[in-house]
Amino acid sequence: MANIKSARKRARQAQSRRVHNMSLRTEVRSAIKNVKKALAAGDKAAAEKTLRESQRTIDRVVAKGVLHRNAGDRHKSRLAQSLKAVK
Repeated sequence: MANIKSARKRARQAQSRRVHNMSLRTEVRSAIKNVKKALAAGDKAAAEKTLRESQRTIDRVVAKGVLHRNAGDRHKSRLAQSLKAVK
């Protein structure tokens, strides 16, 4: 643990920020998983709906800086491609 007051505060802030960012990353992973489940079930309408919701989630997390912009775009692109492949 740091000895300087400002360093102690920084450590506390980093810890709380880490916990918050972990929850956001988990939210993105869950959104991606929900789209994959809908695709596996073969329900294209539900998959389209969950894809739109997951794209919103990914965009929000990218805007907060938790996920890199290119990584978010890559996730969205791969999900859209897999939806397009479903007949």
